[in-house]
Amino acid sequence: MPIDLNGYWKMISNDNFEEYLKALELNVAIRKIATLLKPDKDITQDGDHITIKTLSTFKNYNMDFTVGQEFEEDLSGVDDRKCMTTVSWDGDRLVCVQKGEIEGRGWTHWVTGDELHLELRAGGAVAQQVFKKT
Repeated sequence: MPIDLNGYWKMISNDNFEEYLKALELNVAIRKIATLLKPDKDITQDGDHITIKTLSTFKNYNMDFTVGQEFEEDLSGVDDRKCMTTVSWDGDRLVCVQKGEIEGRGWTHWVTGDELHLELRAGGAVAQQVFKKT
């Protein structure tokens, strides 16, 4: 049974994020700004339709998708690329695969207690973020 991701989540930790941003080939100025941010996640889940809003004082990014359906994702709010994205359930984990210029790109969300975990992957780099439900 898929987990319930609904809610507002505040970041409490962000490990190895700069290495992940380097793998996305972001310039040093953007990397420095991004590593200082503590974005929130506002997630709405209705069955297999999910909207994930990543909210910060610098940039916001909205991802709206149906689990299991491939779509073209416009990452202009992130690294100005487009990729073909598929999000699927792997047990109680929500797994995203983003096919495009960067090899091995994607992410995984899962919940432990009142914490939302996010593993970000790109070009061999792995970042770990943890959010607490408010």
